[in-house]
Amino acid sequence: MLSRTTKEQESQRRNEIRSRLLAVARKTAEAAAQEYSAPEGLDEDTVQSRREEFGLNKITRQQKESLFKRVFKAFIDPFTSILLLLASVSFVTDVVLADPGEKSVMTVVIVLTMVMISGFLRLIQETRSGSAAARLSEMVKTTATVERRWPVEDDETSDEPRTVSERREVQLEDIVVGDIIHLSAGDMVPADVRVIRVKDMFVSQAALTGESEPQEKTAAPSDKAEPLECQNLAFMGSNVISGSAVAVVVAVGNETLFGSIAKSLNTPAVVTSFDKGVNSVSWILIRFMLVMVPVVLFLNGFTKGNWMEALLFAITIAVGLTPEMLPMIVTTCLAKGAVAMSKKKTIIKHLNSIQNFGAMDVLCTDKTGTLTQDRVVLEIHMDVLGNVEPRVLYHGFLNSYYQTGLKNLIDIAIIDKAKDEIGGDKELQRFTALYEKVDEIPFDFERRRMSVVVANKQGKTQMITKGAVEEMLEVCAFVEYKGEVIPLTDSLRIDILNTVARFNDDGMRVIAVAQKNDPSPVGAFSVADETDMVLIGYLALLDPPKITTEPAIRTLKEYGVSTKVLTGDNDKVTRCICKQVGLQVDNLLLGSDIETMNDAELAKAVETTNVFAKLSPQQKARIVTTLRANGHTVGYMGDGINDASAMKAADVGISVDTAVDIAKESADIILLEKDLMVLENGIIEGRKTYANMIKYVKITASSNFGNMFSVLVACAFLPFLPMLPLHLLILNLIYDISCTALPWDNVDVEYLRKPRKWDASSVGTFMLKIGPTSSVFDITTYLLMFFLICPGLCGGNWATIKDDAVLRASFIAIFQAGWFVESMWSQTLVIHMIRTPKIPILQSRASFPVFAITLLGMAALTAIPFTALGTRFGLARLPGVYFAWLALTIVCYMLLAQWMKHRYVKRYGELL
Repeated sequence: MLSRTTKEQESQRRNEIRSRLLAVARKTAEAAAQEYSAPEGLDEDTVQSRREEFGLNKITRQQKESLFKRVFKAFIDPFTSILLLLASVSFVTDVVLADPGEKSVMTVVIVLTMVMISGFLRLIQETRSGSAAARLSEMVKTTATVERRWPVEDDETSDEPRTVSERREVQLEDIVVGDIIHLSAGDMVPADVRVIRVKDMFVSQAALTGESEPQEKTAAPSDKAEPLECQNLAFMGSNVISGSAVAVVVAVGNETLFGSIAKSLNTPAVVTSFDKGVNSVSWILIRFMLVMVPVVLFLNGFTKGNWMEALLFAITIAVGLTPEMLPMIVTTCLAKGAVAMSKKKTIIKHLNSIQNFGAMDVLCTDKTGTLTQDRVVLEIHMDVLGNVEPRVLYHGFLNSYYQTGLKNLIDIAIIDKAKDEIGGDKELQRFTALYEKVDEIPFDFERRRMSVVVANKQGKTQMITKGAVEEMLEVCAFVEYKGEVIPLTDSLRIDILNTVARFNDDGMRVIAVAQKNDPSPVGAFSVADETDMVLIGYLALLDPPKITTEPAIRTLKEYGVSTKVLTGDNDKVTRCICKQVGLQVDNLLLGSDIETMNDAELAKAVETTNVFAKLSPQQKARIVTTLRANGHTVGYMGDGINDASAMKAADVGISVDTAVDIAKESADIILLEKDLMVLENGIIEGRKTYANMIKYVKITASSNFGNMFSVLVACAFLPFLPMLPLHLLILNLIYDISCTALPWDNVDVEYLRKPRKWDASSVGTFMLKIGPTSSVFDITTYLLMFFLICPGLCGGNWATIKDDAVLRASFIAIFQAGWFVESMWSQTLVIHMIRTPKIPILQSRASFPVFAITLLGMAALTAIPFTALGTRFGLARLPGVYFAWLALTIVCYMLLAQWMKHRYVKRYGELL
């Protein structure tokens, strides 16, 4: 009943939100603004009262997980669930059904200890990585431009507090109902808003509707039946593709449309190749356990005749074969990588991104602001003949200054240059006072140009357009040539392109500037006015590469990662930049070439092409998707709105702190430093993460298979159990503790040179080939103990003493102690043997934590038979001669293991 009531309340709330949005959509823009706000924006007191009334602009579904939920997730997974089930069965057999004198909770305690160790370590590492990411995330701020009446500080001329109306950047969560916000290309829509003034604004609502096509927004009233169909409403969760608008906030936080449907949007994450790899490995180990345990149960039951003892031994075998440390190892490796990257000022938004970073074999990158510095320098302003011409700079300045869209690096460079040329801020203000902005046609990635319309004091109206040279020539019919306006002929067009080509060859980006007097009347300007324009000249800009770009590309190549440049810039500038950063252009394709290709043709082309120029955002995403379909693990690095789609399509999206909001939102990894060499650190951490995870998987798989092979031999031929269930549990507990150090292990430098993907298919082969190596020496230990050590200490062989209860118990205790110690030594040393294809210690050393914890584990377990605890566990002291034989056994084991590794690598190419 409670659930039904909650659903009814949610439905009622959604209907209220829907009704409120439709009501404001039906009003005129003026009426909506008057109802919610004030002409010059809200004052400070109103902002505070609105915040108290409507709350912060946050969605509560994004609240941090409770401690209880984090603890539950850390301790409960498929492996620990198996252990808890086995502990429950053991409790029934060892305590509930056992005779009063034989009741024991030791098995249950040891199994629960394993669960506790795995859970606590997993919880600690997840908390550490989460805290590190949270601290860094506070450094990345997403803001919106808000127009309010701000208080004037230190005003001593008036007793009344004064305010000034101006635009300022505020944090998204500080936006309140009634705020006047200014939106432009690249902005995230910060709340549900009613558009009151707009210029060619298109918004992507894919997060809300799933539609990839952007929606155009208008300010006119709407009588649509659904909020998402109203063209005068924009919603939290959407982003501006192009154009600009002024809007009034009508809903924030949970009262937005996004907030009302947050639960339906909270769909499960896509299963990545990493998740698939971990799951497939997990099921290989679980299936192996499910097959082997019944075999051990029936073999022991039929050969020994004691089915209860056989059941207890089978339960113990199941515990030993359960890779209960795998979730902890995976989480710890990923968290360790995330913490390591956080120290290098890199935010890992999703833990799995670390491993995907290491698996990456292709890095696609934008050029401007990514490979190049996040600044552009205007070097030359010139006429069409290449001569310096101040008028071109002034026209370019008016275009950049008055446009309300996203002021990119080019606009900033033009404004800075004009400031220097004109004589500072005051002179610049005098110059801009001579003009008044009338209208604009914002930039978009199809036209590749933008226009503003200004009027001077004499009433002359002028449209000024700047953009890519080829696209500008399409709309120009005339050209200022040697002081005269003449028709743009084909020969002049060739001269212009040759002039531009010379600057492009020098690595300069050239944009054209054109103008047109007295275009359409006010209010009627449109893209159609961009015709019959007069080309007046060019602006040549230098886009210098980052100092770290060349060494970063070279390093990526050394690590098996090929770099592909995907840019919207022209091919000549791109070639020059590639040359400057040491990237050889094997082949270059333009967006126009890609547009004519079908999927099969593009799939072939992306393999032989490393530079793509003049691309649209959709073409960038298509190239990334095609590379992934070809089997590559693809990273995409960008900082602009035109990169967001490609970043989402990639396995790993990488952005920078200075990127636009939507780019940072789309990224998996955010670089807070401008040093591209941090990419090397990310790749190394990703590959270390994979290496140490696969070490645990293959070590555990081969060790388990070897142990099972040994147990089956013992069950078939020995007249008693080779070890008691309790012994196996203690052995498994200490081995698990030894494995907890693996995330901190060293990784061979050679192993880091290649991209690494999860490959579960190799685990089975590895298990079958390497696992039986330890079984050889388990069997030699059986023979040693059964025919030499035990008879020597008991005064006779098994046939002569088996009927004597005391000698029989002593014989079994000595035998079990011998295999107990040998099994620990071989099982622990396998960590050192399999962690590297090289010769352990001599050519490749484990980290100190691995050395220390494995050494302590062997020492502790070797000491147990010599203690009172060992006697209580049914183990006997071992003679000195045993350790001489043990040393010989271990040396032979290491030699055989090294030989088997060599053969395995020779046949399959690599060990791990």
